Amino acid sequence: MSTITSTPVTLTAGAILEIRRLMGEEGFDPSQVLRVGVKGGGCSGMTYVLGFDQATAEDEHFSIEGIPCIMNKSHQLYLYGMEIDWQGGLNSRGFTFSNPNASKTCGCGTSFAV
Repeated sequence: MSTITSTPVTLTAGAILEIRRLMGEEGFDPSQVLRVGVKGGGCSGMTYVLGFDQATAEDEHFSIEGIPCIMNKSHQLYLYGMEIDWQGGLNSRGFTFSNPNASKTCGCGTSFAV
């Protein structure tokens, strides 16, 4: 297990509130932590991953405002400096990603290219 002292990504106050709300729901598995990452696919080449998961040997561990997080070591190259926000409005609802490493982002906001 590897722990990093600075966080590779940041969460806005709105994102922190929503993640804590999700963690407090009935049926939440407390052995899972928040995974931040990427996977291939999407209209721009890569898609963001944000969800609760079990840690693996390839993950680095960090904490944001007491929320335990993990990220595959190889994903930092694509995500370092990214801000994750929560939009709770009627027109746009969900997590949004502001990634300074993305050279191109699709209209849906969930996929990007570097």
